[in-house]
Order: sequence, then structure tokens, then C-alpha cells
Amino acid sequence: QVQVAESGGGQVQTGESLRLSCTASGLNFNDYAMAWFRQAPGKEREAVFCIAWNGGTLYTANSVKGRFTIFRDSAKETLYLQMNSLKPEDTAIYYCALGSRPGGNRCPAESGYWGQGTQVTVSS
Repeated sequence: QVQVAESGGGQVQTGESLRLSCTASGLNFNDYAMAWFRQAPGKEREAVFCIAWNGGTLYTANSVKGRFTIFRDSAKETLYLQMNSLKPEDTAIYYCALGSRPGGNRCPAESGYWGQGTQVTVSS
């Protein structure tokens, strides 16, 4: 059974940083396309970053360019989202997602593997 878990959320002030982590069990972590999504209160879930199974960037949301970075530590089988210069509008539940099958070159869809999410709250 595949399980995806995020960690690292919390409450910070505007301008501060957070690093989210994502791990998964039950599959070969490094073989999957991966992504970070977020859902703010009252809004639809949106993709923040997507990377292909080989680490190539598939998508970066304009709202986070220059502030957020996605990277994967293959040895630790962990996906990270480094968030700098946080703003109140970044407040959301952040989800890690993996594609539904290995070798993917598209952002994970609802059919993929998802974590339960971690809350990020940015105060002004």
C-alpha cells in the first residue's frame, strides 16, 4: 500500500521561511513524477510545482517564482519545498502528490498518490 506523508508546516510571519518535506512508502520514490499543490480557504486546489520522474521541472506557479524551490533528495527519497519570503496569500494546506505510475512526465492528477496535507499559515 502506498502512503504519502508531508511534514514541516506551521505558522510563520510574513517574510519568513519554511521547508516542507514529503516521503512515500510502498513504491520506488525516485521513479515518479511529483508535485506540490496547495489549497487556500475557499479556493480550489492549485499546483505549485511539478517535476518529472527524472527531476525536470514541468510546472512552476507564477505566484511562487523566485520565492519557492522544489528539490528531491534521491538518496533520502524525500521531496522538499523550500518556501522563502512567505506572504499571507501563501496560507494554505500544502499537499504532496506522486503520479499514478512510474516514469511520468505530467503533473500528478487526482488519480495519483496524495498525502493528507500540511497546514501553512502566514501572518502579516
